[in-house]
Amino acid sequence: MPDFAEPLSRLIEELRRLPGIGQKSAQRVAFSVLRSSREDAERLAKALMDVKDKLGMCNICNNISDGEQCNICRNPNRDQSVICVVEEPPNIWPIESTRTFEGLYHILHGSISPLRGIGPEQLRIKSLVERMHSGEVKEVILATNPTVEGEATAAYISILLKPLGLLVTRIAMGIPVGSDLEYADEVTMSKSLENRRQL
Repeated sequence: MPDFAEPLSRLIEELRRLPGIGQKSAQRVAFSVLRSSREDAERLAKALMDVKDKLGMCNICNNISDGEQCNICRNPNRDQSVICVVEEPPNIWPIESTRTFEGLYHILHGSISPLRGIGPEQLRIKSLVERMHSGEVKEVILATNPTVEGEATAAYISILLKPLGLLVTRIAMGIPVGSDLEYADEVTMSKSLENRRQL
């Protein structure tokens, strides 16, 4: 690494700690900050501190929120009878971008992973089960990631919720739209066949 002035080196090192930021990207961002005005740098610093100081967790769904409840849980137009369960807060946005899901969410903040020492008690599963006692929920959509851990988490939650008389569904998995079958791996192809539907 080139021998930069200490404040610039420190900024590059801090940026490198962010996911997806390597040495060259960190240098580009650091030099961009260096070239920007003091006001721009202060706005960036304030935005970073506001994320740490002003955000917390929604007391209903565990989403990131600037109040006791997130914007989704506060929205009276959302369908209270359907809850979509995801692993992490960023998992909500691909679903929301479809503009087809009108229900609520529940964020687990992880998935069951015995190898990493994460069991059901480390996740927000208990609060999910507690939400079912309101009597409003009719369907729970399990949208955990299509990984071994995500599948195990979905199976565990399904076993917990089915005795409550709820419709428990799993998102479909398979070949992405616009791709070629020849590039599909065995697991993706297997899931596509398993999740086929009648036309």
